This record gives sequence, C-alpha cells and structure tokens, in this order.
Amino acid sequence: MNLDLERPLIVFDIESTGINPRQDRIIDLALIKLHPDGRRETKCIRVNPEIPIPPAATAIHQISNEDVADAPPFRKVAPQLRDWLDGCDLAGFNVIRFDLPLLIEEFARAGMAFDADVCRVIDAQRIFHRKEPRDLTAALAFYCGRMHLGAHGAAADAEATAAVIEAQLEKYRDLPRSVEALDAFCNPPRDPAWADRAGKLRWEGADLVINFGQSNLGQKLKDLARANPKFLRWILTSDFPSDTKRLVADALEGRHPAPPAAAGGSLDPG
Repeated sequence: MNLDLERPLIVFDIESTGINPRQDRIIDLALIKLHPDGRRETKCIRVNPEIPIPPAATAIHQISNEDVADAPPFRKVAPQLRDWLDGCDLAGFNVIRFDLPLLIEEFARAGMAFDADVCRVIDAQRIFHRKEPRDLTAALAFYCGRMHLGAHGAAADAEATAAVIEAQLEKYRDLPRSVEALDAFCNPPRDPAWADRAGKLRWEGADLVINFGQSNLGQKLKDLARANPKFLRWILTSDFPSDTKRLVADALEGRHPAPPAAAGGSLDPG
C-alpha cells in the first residue's frame, strides 16, 4: 500500500445478525494485517452469535443458522482476537459507525475490555464521501452533466431530482421500471418482527417488547407500563421516531395493538 505504517494496520469487515451495533452480533469476521515491513497476514473467524439470524440478514450475506451451529461463540475467540488486535491501527468501510462499535460491544459482552481509543482508524467510506460528494448538486453534474444553479431552492431541487431519476433510469438499464419494484430497491426489507420503522419495538408472539438498550431489552411493553412507566415516559420525551412514541403512548394508556398476522406465534426465525 502507498501508506506509511508505523505499526500494523488491520483492515477488517464484519457480517452480522443485523445493523444495530449495540445489540446485533458478529457472525463472520475477516481481518487483513498489514505490517510496516510489507508482510500481510489474514484471519477469518466464523462465530455463533447465540441468537437466531434473521432471514433478512441471511438474504444479504448467505450465512444461515445452520452454518454457525458448530462455530464457537465470540467469548471463546475473544482472547485470541484481542491479542491479534493489540498494538494495531484499524481500517474498514463504514467501520466508524458500524463495525468498530459492534466489535467493542462484543468484547464487552465477553467480559473483556477493548480500548479502541488507542487505535487510529481509517474509514474508506468517509474518504469516499468527502472526496466524492453525494449531494444533489453532485448527482446532477454526474448524471446530467450540468450545474445545479438553484441549489437549495425547493423548486429547483425538485426539478433537479426529477432529472436525475430520469437519467438514472436511462443509464442503468437493469433498474426496475415500476414504482413498486423501485421502492423495494430503495428500501430493503426490514425484519418482519419490527413493530416500528426503526426497530425500537418488536413483536414476540402477541406481545410488543423493547428492542434496544440493555436494562429493558426484551421487556414487554405492557409490563413496563405497569412496573416502570417512567422509562416509557422517557421515550416519549426523547429523540425517538413518532411511530415508536405512538405505540409507547398507547401502552401507557392501556391500549395494546393486535399483532400482525405474521406474529400470531413466535417470530423467532430459529
């Protein structure tokens, strides 16, 4: 690499059970250690997440519950992995927002401290986005070859967006031509157990449960309404999506929605 290394740089990538670094689990971990003297080492670790892998996640990385059934849990590989990471800097794509926070959480669950603050971190995604802007002005220049002279005016932005979509459909002949199919392309399917768009609440059988944090993770909403209404009121006054707040407010008022048809039984994909 055309890069001055003072100590080893580990480029790594994680496949996981989902996209929430605070609660999802590692399934597959690949690491490339680049040494200052030019040597290169690789390590690939398959992990049993000890929770079911949602079908939506399997559809992306093609790793199923059966594939990890005989793999060790993270706590078994954590000591060896931490030794391998010791004294190294880190790199990845979207590693600052996802891979590194997830790795830190896994070490914490394993009862081991991993001090990422001593690592210098290179994120290829942030370099990409800073060097190649992805705003509407850049899109109009890339797809339509013209400047966006009225940037940040609503009418001009709407006209520019329409032009960009038209040019994208012309450029990428494999894009679907129906709105329904394009909607599916732009919005990958979410976990069918989610009760709200952000996945802060999920269905477990006929019950809504908390799907974030540690202290109340998995707690039924109706039980919290009786035993810990203060926590639910905190949700209502904090930065949560409106559909999440609506379900929480209903629970505080004693209103509990019926589960969707898919949730008639357990939604556990395992």
